[in-house]
Amino acid sequence: MPLTDRAIRNLQPKAKAYKIADRDGLHLMVTPAGSRLWRMNYRFDGSQKTLSYGSYPSLTLAEAREKNRSAKKLLADGVDPAVKAKLEKLKREFASVNTFGAIADEWLDKIQREGRAETTMQKNRWLIELVRPSLGNRPVSEISPMEVLLTLQKVEARGRLETARRLRSTIGTVFRYAIATARADADPTIVLRGAIATPKPKPRAAITDPKKLGPLLRAIDGFDGHVPTRAALRLLPLLFPRPGELRQAEWEEFDFDACVWSVPADRMKMRRPHRVPLAKQAIEILAELRKATGDLKLAFPQIRALSRPLSDGTLNAALRRLGYGSDEVTPHGFRATAASLLNESGKWNPDAIDRQLAHVDDNEVRRAYVRSQYWDERVEMMQWWADHLDGLKTRPTLPVP
Repeated sequence: MPLTDRAIRNLQPKAKAYKIADRDGLHLMVTPAGSRLWRMNYRFDGSQKTLSYGSYPSLTLAEAREKNRSAKKLLADGVDPAVKAKLEKLKREFASVNTFGAIADEWLDKIQREGRAETTMQKNRWLIELVRPSLGNRPVSEISPMEVLLTLQKVEARGRLETARRLRSTIGTVFRYAIATARADADPTIVLRGAIATPKPKPRAAITDPKKLGPLLRAIDGFDGHVPTRAALRLLPLLFPRPGELRQAEWEEFDFDACVWSVPADRMKMRRPHRVPLAKQAIEILAELRKATGDLKLAFPQIRALSRPLSDGTLNAALRRLGYGSDEVTPHGFRATAASLLNESGKWNPDAIDRQLAHVDDNEVRRAYVRSQYWDERVEMMQWWADHLDGLKTRPTLPVP
């Protein structure tokens, strides 16, 4: 006779455990301690086995019968329900420790070991922290596209469109790492392409008019603040590197005899080493700077923390102090200044200019050719450029020789 809830509640423990049958092989085991455990005995591949479902009343009579029906169906399909239950438990345990947050931390450790620049690491850590409250504790294999979309929309709603775009990319990178390490099967960000508003490109402010560039160069020469800041400001238009490449430079990178600055790969955007020919004007600025910081590892240290490089904010603030707003010029904008005026001069091969800007060609063979073919031209070009800037300081307009 099938069990009822009233019958189960009236069951009393005995000196020895005993069984009370329900139906379809389901029974209740009553222990001497009073526990009432749902079980099913069955045979699989010639072996007698017992499947445990849970205890009453945590698992109700109706729920136990439903579990039993599912187990019977598995047996009919040739599947051992105990093995399947064990695998599902392992899967749940695996998912509980393989959360998005845990895998994101693994990924951050990995790219740091690969030598990513500290500024890149800081940006990635910041982006991961933005999603940690919503996705951090979720098993990575269970996160749906909708969950990711809701997270991105919160950022988008604050008007931070570029952050939302980068966040989708970073989340996708974490998922692809999870797939590569067998913790996830799919990247939910793929189907979200186009779901977030695209930010309008905002080029960094730069001066490309020679009439306006001369006064800026004179203002920089007149900067009377922190010595490393002044030197960095003077070198930015001369060498036109990415600001982070210059700010974090170490003295061992500069070869005064060969007149070359060798930027290591881990500080370059494309993770390839880069060489910068040093015009005599650049050598003079660096020689003056070395008197102030030559005993240190960093060429451009902070004023109160000599083991840390100048920040991008320091260079921006220095330009603001000289009277130039963020809509007029930025440290990064000197790259656009050089690219525009060097190309307009018509004196230099565009490939040589691109190579000096560390713009990397996707074609491996062509990249090797460009690297070897234009070094001598780049040396000549950088000295011409330094002389040209000196001329702009003294004359509002300067014809190209």
